[in-house]
Amino acid sequence: MKLYDADYAPSPRRVRIFMAEKGLTDVETIKFDLPKGDNLSDEFAAKNPLRKVPVLELDDGTCISEAAAIYRYLEESFPENPLLGTSAVDKAVIEMWDRRLEFAFLYPVFQSFQHGSGIFKDRMTPVPEWAGEARNIAAEFFDILEQRLAESTYVAGEQFSAADITAVVTLDFAKVIKLRPGEQHPNILRWYEQIKQRPSYSA
Repeated sequence: MKLYDADYAPSPRRVRIFMAEKGLTDVETIKFDLPKGDNLSDEFAAKNPLRKVPVLELDDGTCISEAAAIYRYLEESFPENPLLGTSAVDKAVIEMWDRRLEFAFLYPVFQSFQHGSGIFKDRMTPVPEWAGEARNIAAEFFDILEQRLAESTYVAGEQFSAADITAVVTLDFAKVIKLRPGEQHPNILRWYEQIKQRPSYSA
């Protein structure tokens, strides 16, 4: 397998942590420099027409993009240490929280970064006003996450899962827009320190 990856980008890191939790250490990694546009080539577009990372290329040439789809392939192929749940309820709850995190936390953080930094202005039109609004949307999720972690050890229940991966990667990436939990979020801070102790956190 090959993983088309990029340092600092949140979704590739999600896949790296997922792989680390699965003990997959023999995957070839191809690093892209996104600001330079390594991902914009026609050759890469043949692997993912959206020209985004991560992409997992299988030995038979099949290319899988989107972190959630890569999660699914890896979970089915390497079921030990399940990260997407085992029972029907667990699977549904993990997917529910992972999607909530993507739509209400990760995407707004990334939009705020893109539109506020102008780092990709060669391929998009930044809207500074949207950067501020997107940051506000992301900040609102802190209260939801705080309440959830007051009720459970991990985001989707009592077991570490893919939802925790999305949450911690987004929380770390949110530093670029100066968005951090504070003392009013003790459960997030407790959970965050717990997640940072896992070896996969440094993936």
